[in-house]
Amino acid sequence: MRLKTSLYLSVAAIGVAVLLSAPSAQLRAQQSAPAGVSVGDGDLGGVVSGPNGPEAGVWVIAETTDLPTKFAKIVVTDDQGRYVLPELPKANYNVWVRGYGLVDSPKVATAPGKILNLTAVPAPNAAAAAEYYPAIYWYSMLKVPDKSEFPGTGPQGNGMPTNIRSQAQWLDVVKTNGCYTCHQLGNKATRTIPKEFADMKPEEAWARRIMSGQAQVQMANAMGRLDVPRALKLFADWTDRIAAGELPAAKPTRPQGAERNIVISVWDWSDPKAYLHDEISTDKRKPTVNA
Repeated sequence: MRLKTSLYLSVAAIGVAVLLSAPSAQLRAQQSAPAGVSVGDGDLGGVVSGPNGPEAGVWVIAETTDLPTKFAKIVVTDDQGRYVLPELPKANYNVWVRGYGLVDSPKVATAPGKILNLTAVPAPNAAAAAEYYPAIYWYSMLKVPDKSEFPGTGPQGNGMPTNIRSQAQWLDVVKTNGCYTCHQLGNKATRTIPKEFADMKPEEAWARRIMSGQAQVQMANAMGRLDVPRALKLFADWTDRIAAGELPAAKPTRPQGAERNIVISVWDWSDPKAYLHDEISTDKRKPTVNA
């Protein structure tokens, strides 16, 4: 199923970022500059604090729709909870805090050139915290056939296609060389069953969803490389367990060291009708453009 989300193209040459909005809680804004924080006319800076003091390794996000396309900039706090969002285009921004173990703080309206101290909001429970985990943590909950089932012995044997020689090959289909080519499997859209299919049995719902959208042929072909009934059952079991409240066993750690040395600038790109192949840096009619 072609799951449409806003596409953001990084102008910081670090890839693509997806920004989500979420619930809110308390924050405070002050005008006095914390020690070690200095801002210019185009910057925003301050300290992020939580119930136990400074919050290290959390993201501070500034987003605006005042510019020709939606724009956001993201930085990470240091050991003392300090942050600086540098060189923001002149506009009005909403600023908030996101981090593992937290829920999103309230969005604060502000403009560059100010000191803005923010209060992080702890997640009330493990389920709320897990909503912010990277998609792969949720996708890791998918059960896969045991190594002993490979190589497959076909329809008259264990049902696994004879051309699937190993567990690694099976995983390749449901990861890099198949589903993951187009989808961020494990995100909210893929780890839940669409309400339109809620009246179907779980396996039927999965069969229906992969036959939806303009990429249905590619999805059907990828699934066809596996033991289809078994694969549909495994995917259905995955979403059923998540719907019942099961959470990822592993918990992500906050950015450390050089991982905090990052500034991400992202702009809206294209529109909901575009497909991923439209995201190119050149012109096929004149390939020397941005070669």
